[in-house]
Amino acid sequence: MPFVDRVDAGRRLAMLLEHLRGQDVVVVGLPRGGVPVAFEVARTLGAPLDVIVVRKLGVPFQPELAMGAIGEAGVQVVDERVVVAAGVSAEEIAAVEARERSELERRVRRFRGTRPPVSLAGRTVVIVDDGIATGSTARAACQVARAQGAARVVLAVPVAPPETVATLCRHADEVVCVEMPARFLAVGEFYEDFSQTNDDDVVALLERAALQPAAATVDPTGNGDCDPPAQQEPLVWNEDVEVPAGPGWLCGHLTVPRAATGIVVFAHGSGSSRHSPRNRFVASVLNRDGLGTMLFDLLTPEEELDRANVFDIALLGHRLVEVTHWLQSDPVAAGLPIGYFGASTGAAAALWAAGELGADIAAVVSRGGRPDLAAERLAVVVAPTLLIVGGLDDVVLELNRQAQAQLRCEHRLEVVRGATHLFEEPGTLAAAATLASGWFTDHMAPALT
Repeated sequence: MPFVDRVDAGRRLAMLLEHLRGQDVVVVGLPRGGVPVAFEVARTLGAPLDVIVVRKLGVPFQPELAMGAIGEAGVQVVDERVVVAAGVSAEEIAAVEARERSELERRVRRFRGTRPPVSLAGRTVVIVDDGIATGSTARAACQVARAQGAARVVLAVPVAPPETVATLCRHADEVVCVEMPARFLAVGEFYEDFSQTNDDDVVALLERAALQPAAATVDPTGNGDCDPPAQQEPLVWNEDVEVPAGPGWLCGHLTVPRAATGIVVFAHGSGSSRHSPRNRFVASVLNRDGLGTMLFDLLTPEEELDRANVFDIALLGHRLVEVTHWLQSDPVAAGLPIGYFGASTGAAAALWAAGELGADIAAVVSRGGRPDLAAERLAVVVAPTLLIVGGLDDVVLELNRQAQAQLRCEHRLEVVRGATHLFEEPGTLAAAATLASGWFTDHMAPALT
């Protein structure tokens, strides 16, 4: 769905970055268009805002081909493979850098004035732009941030083509993107208002951020159609984790608010991952409501290359069981009720695992899921199960009704009006997240004595 403007884009992007709240974060915008987006992100996270000014170093006889990048404080990053392949000499590199360094310093003086740069050393640096097409500038920004000492680099944008996001995952520790349309011509086509951001706009936003660093509350959907979230409880754990499972280790992210009433483990669908913007949004809503979340990859990168694994429900379900056992022994999560949130084929894996673990699972929620793919396990699931389906997702809705007829546990089917399979329509994902949070809260609350 299109963004109204860069402010709207920044607010919607900020909700997918809630897991960073409370960490040592610096938000940096790529001038010029990335700064209005970054301003909203920094405001939400209560983080300092700065610009990251980078200049690509182009091969002398083919300037559009980047052989490196430069940043402030004399930072230079050179791609030796390109330099060797293009036969560029050290003198030619120095000449290109001198020209680009002059322009970089001019821009820094214009944007920041006399204010010193915000230090990136040892911190989580969130690099924000208003969208990405090829990714060359974003890639250079990631390299420069690391060269300036960033401990962790998160690249965050409202929109980018999926193939570009996949490439950038090799350069950033985390890539967060609100919309990844298959058809992509230019960033501007996804904004109703994509008017130019000028230098004065950038300067004004940086000055406002310097005067007002406190976090602000925003509408989680960016559409103005639901109540803003209440203040989130402080986190006692918000870290990347590695879980031993299968032939190696699975990567995940564990978030536990203070006084959490339970942990919800996410089982994503085919073609998704722990970085899924939709799952991250739902997780932020659950965290706000006092629930811990565990997002992880069900398969190793090598296993994902075989598409058959993505639809092997028994394999995925078994991985979920392994992760559950790990959580039950983890000092941070031990003793907390565990629930499953599954999307697409991940919902079938969640029900498969719930059937395997019985009373160890407190509740299951399926969002746009395929519970029918766990048909042989449905009758033995004892965990209360909520099936959430879009009202316009006709085929999947019928499959959920068929699966519901096989459940013997407490269960309910909720249809979100106006939603298609991915819940991309305004307000629909927020509605699904609210339903999920209510279900988990009701079934994970401590028993009254």
